[in-house]
Amino acid sequence: MANSKIEELQNRKKELNLTYEYISEKAGLPLSTVQKVLGGNIESPRQSTIEALEKALEMNDVGDQSQPEISIGNQDFAAIIENGYFYVDKTEFIRKWWESADVVTLITRPRRFGKTLNLSMLDYFFSNRHEGSESLFKGWNIWKDAKYHEIQGQYPVLFISFASIKGRDYDTARQQIIQEIVSLYRNYSFLTSEPFMTEMDKSFWNMVGYDMTDATAAESLRFLCEILYKYYGKKVLIFLDEYDTPIHEAYTDGFWDDMTGFIRNLFSSTFKTNSYLERAIMTGITRISKESIFSDLNNLKVDTMTNARYDTDFGFTAEEVSKALDKYELSQKKDDVKRWYDGFKIGKSSDMYNPWSITQFLDSGVLNNYWANTSENSLVEKLIREGSADVKKNMERLLNGESIEALIDDEIVFNLIDKNESGIISLLLAAGYLKVDSTVDEMGVRKKYKVSLTNLEVKHTFEDMIKRWFEDDNVRYNDFIKALFANDVKYMNRFMNEVALSTFSFFDTGNKPSHRNEPERFYHGFVLGLIVELKDKYHVFSNRESGFGRYDICLEPCDKNNPAYILEFKVHDPDDEKDLEATVKNALQQIEDNNYDADLLARGVKKENIYHYGFAFEGKHVLIG
Repeated sequence: MANSKIEELQNRKKELNLTYEYISEKAGLPLSTVQKVLGGNIESPRQSTIEALEKALEMNDVGDQSQPEISIGNQDFAAIIENGYFYVDKTEFIRKWWESADVVTLITRPRRFGKTLNLSMLDYFFSNRHEGSESLFKGWNIWKDAKYHEIQGQYPVLFISFASIKGRDYDTARQQIIQEIVSLYRNYSFLTSEPFMTEMDKSFWNMVGYDMTDATAAESLRFLCEILYKYYGKKVLIFLDEYDTPIHEAYTDGFWDDMTGFIRNLFSSTFKTNSYLERAIMTGITRISKESIFSDLNNLKVDTMTNARYDTDFGFTAEEVSKALDKYELSQKKDDVKRWYDGFKIGKSSDMYNPWSITQFLDSGVLNNYWANTSENSLVEKLIREGSADVKKNMERLLNGESIEALIDDEIVFNLIDKNESGIISLLLAAGYLKVDSTVDEMGVRKKYKVSLTNLEVKHTFEDMIKRWFEDDNVRYNDFIKALFANDVKYMNRFMNEVALSTFSFFDTGNKPSHRNEPERFYHGFVLGLIVELKDKYHVFSNRESGFGRYDICLEPCDKNNPAYILEFKVHDPDDEKDLEATVKNALQQIEDNNYDADLLARGVKKENIYHYGFAFEGKHVLIG
């Protein structure tokens, strides 16, 4: 009788999303007593205790607890459930993954999409370190299937995270991985005194330390699985979170080859040649190319944004978001929330939301850039800033709300990514900055999609990134805009040369473009700056054709009574033009000959309000007239 009553109270707690602290206060009982009773650790509690808990759990006495506290940044499943914090039930993922029977699963999702929390949930469900933690799962979807009651807490589990492996050089990053491995060994140090440990086993165990060799490190996780199997009699589950963080850092900071070599050997031993491995999951943002680190893993099942089996298990669905907004009395904000945070498409599921932004909004009620500001965007910024003119042209179109066609490859070849426009777009899609609008062609491994910026929050992210490009104290970019609007050619020349000198090298770092390529790269970076700076007052249009000829910009005012501007960019041709002044003259003549005013006039801009400027480039020198 008591057990059924306790189970009823446990379900009531979950139904009402109450914290132990709240129940303790309402019931007038010590917190430890409430935790033990509702945790199932007291078999026959006093009747008075049961009655006090029943009274505290009456529906009409829960007050504001119908809106559970939101624990921002909490990625520990048990802490969230035990304290009754806000939680969207994703326990169905346990069943879906377990019944897939895949040996090694790689799941890639954007950051802050619930990857760590889901792995924590798996750890609490399967790990024998958490045997007897049934109360965490009672009342959630997984517990409706009785056969899963039997496997809760029955497996040895290694739960590893590479999230903090962010060393700026190879030695530091390698040492950080070593420290993660050593900490696992520390957790199982009691095994060294077990009778099944041979002298050779002990010898290898003692070799695993902060100064271990690459060969020892590569074998360390496989060996630990072997020892755990001998002790527990069951093969091991491995959950590796943020597996690709050290790879991203290695690419950004220039030690790619060393890091991929180290990780390739570690993964091969751990996931491929490990006969003591039952199942494994790796999570990350990107699917690194097989040749880079997965060359030996033919048992790898990959689940990506575009090819997802677990489509609704990471991130919030539109229905889940709608229910949460209703719960927190924010229903009137649904349209705004959709515009800001909707847009992610995972597999066949559209209208997915990132959990981080939604929980932040539920907590504060304020629409803001939450997801975009959670970590550095250094890799994305580097690739776009230093990318080709085509990359910058695509950014122009995306920021203007257009879709672009792009070849997408789920496998990111990092050591070629800066030479491959489709690689950059593929990374942006995997990282959640872009969404698939439609499929153009799905023939072969690489697919062609129409993609656009995911939502308003992502658009703000890129706008802020571009603003930073022009915020150098030595280049007063805003002063150039002011000089343009004041039609002050003298100041325009002065500031444009400052901008050009600074940003030619800034945009082109590491790419070594020719002098004739530099203006086109600079030009499209300059256009991005205009789009962001003038977005509230002007529509910015640019010529998107390639080549070294004209690069015209049209600034059309939102208010047709304001001035409009046509800017023509030309590279000085010494065979046809005597000097930069002749190039400026030809640029202005081109505006006239091609009647660039026609579209502006047709859209209601007055002839006297249209201004023409020619920009002549020679190397890093600019002349405006």
